[in-house]
Amino acid sequence: MLPKALLSRGAALAALDLSLPVRTAQRAASSVTIPPPACMLQPLEVPTRYLFGPGPSNVSPRVLAAGGRPIIGHLHPEMYQIMNDIKKGIQYAFQTSNNMTLSMSGSGHTAMECAVFNTVEPGESVLVSINGVWGERVAEIAERMGGKVHTLVKSPGGHFTNEEIEKALAKHKPVLFFLTHGESSAGLVHPIDGIGDLCRKHNCLFLVDSVASLGAAPLLMDQQNIDILYTGSQKALNAPPGTAPISFNDRACHKMFNRKTKPVSYLLDMTHLSNYWGNDGKPEFRALIYFNKKYTYLAPHNDNVLQIIFYLLISQGLENSWRQHKEVAEYLWKGIEDLGLKLFIKDKDLRLPSVTTIAIPEGYNWRELLTYMMKHHQMEMTGGLGPSIGMVRKYSTAEKQS
Repeated sequence: MLPKALLSRGAALAALDLSLPVRTAQRAASSVTIPPPACMLQPLEVPTRYLFGPGPSNVSPRVLAAGGRPIIGHLHPEMYQIMNDIKKGIQYAFQTSNNMTLSMSGSGHTAMECAVFNTVEPGESVLVSINGVWGERVAEIAERMGGKVHTLVKSPGGHFTNEEIEKALAKHKPVLFFLTHGESSAGLVHPIDGIGDLCRKHNCLFLVDSVASLGAAPLLMDQQNIDILYTGSQKALNAPPGTAPISFNDRACHKMFNRKTKPVSYLLDMTHLSNYWGNDGKPEFRALIYFNKKYTYLAPHNDNVLQIIFYLLISQGLENSWRQHKEVAEYLWKGIEDLGLKLFIKDKDLRLPSVTTIAIPEGYNWRELLTYMMKHHQMEMTGGLGPSIGMVRKYSTAEKQS
């Protein structure tokens, strides 16, 4: 524990008025040619807004307070304990017993790239389902690192049948098949049942993006035979952005750790990350890492935030979280339709509980609508993203944890 006097002094320093004039030393011949930016001498002002876009969302005081915990070293035993706790929280949220479970430093795109970079080698076939923006991103990532990318494409809001998926698997023989569970650009939650079985039948890894859906819609990694699953902290988990939980099962690990070439990214190389998170069966290296001064990268200190987020999720219960998101979403859907507006996803069973998309009425400019709401009500909603731009307005019903 830090001395109370030190904490009090730190609080006093944090409360200082940064608008006070700054005295700069005057020298006859200064080597500083760039003057101090005037904007940085003003106090920081962050407006209070209602964040009803697809993410990030307003977070609870308990989550904000967790971000203010003391900083500790990324190689300290206490940090390892936090990481171990987070790993167990991810396993619960994902419903998996996978040992290779951890949290990436970065947004959902970081986990997306980590999954592709570690399991695909140049020249290997990759199959990507595209019914919104996230499939487009994965296809580009796989193409950039040398994969042979094949796509299944539908317009925003469309979904793929298991028959369509199996036909493409048989044709292209990919090592990896990607599907977005919660396609936030269209407001669609994609059926998952049976797809993992098809991937195993065709000797293919099943990669699922659950950034917009985890905690809001039912998803069972082990039971649904998902080989790689990742999410982001800023959606239904209701934390600030910056960390991306991910998990690999044994099938994925076998492919990942029996490569002929090294992954194209050093930072995202699971050979290193698995050791830092204590997932590679080499605890002796992890115990000595502090004294050897060896490490792969700095662990994100918003892991403190993830720890409280998973505590809140576990306290509520995963099934209760799914139920509450569904109830709130259905209440919103009814209110929207009572106003005479139309929901973009017509099939109720395919609507993403955490992100509702509203079809833009004819004769209205969606940018003007969103600008008006922000200006007069401090309320954020967003337009579409990628292929759904100009087609929908997005409203988040991600639960605000207390």
